[in-house]
Amino acid sequence: QVQLVESGGGSVQAGGSLRLSCAASGYTYSASYCMAWFRQAPGKEREGVATIYTFGGMQYSGTTDYVDSVKGRFTISRDNAKNTVYLQMNSLKPEDTAMYYCAARRGFCGTWRADDFGYWGQGTQVTVSS
Repeated sequence: QVQLVESGGGSVQAGGSLRLSCAASGYTYSASYCMAWFRQAPGKEREGVATIYTFGGMQYSGTTDYVDSVKGRFTISRDNAKNTVYLQMNSLKPEDTAMYYCAARRGFCGTWRADDFGYWGQGTQVTVSS
């Protein structure tokens, strides 16, 4: 059973930066996973933000993908030694304000549907003020 624990949220002014962390445990060492960050603002649907394909029990990473609204500002990466996936967020805008969730699914990425991800963290709040 994959367990995900997010950290690193907070409040920042527009133009600032934050780095979110997602510590993963309980995954199968021979499997491949798509790791993702989603966000959900009040009154809105949960939205996929970034994905990274990992394999060999998250020892190796493949392609990354981003939703258009964050391309060039957000970067998803992973640290194998720490079993952690990061979301570096730069040039933050007020519209980035949301609860951010780490998610995982077995196999490939290629989907932004929240229902396709079976493992979720508890979320971390990001608030960007103008």
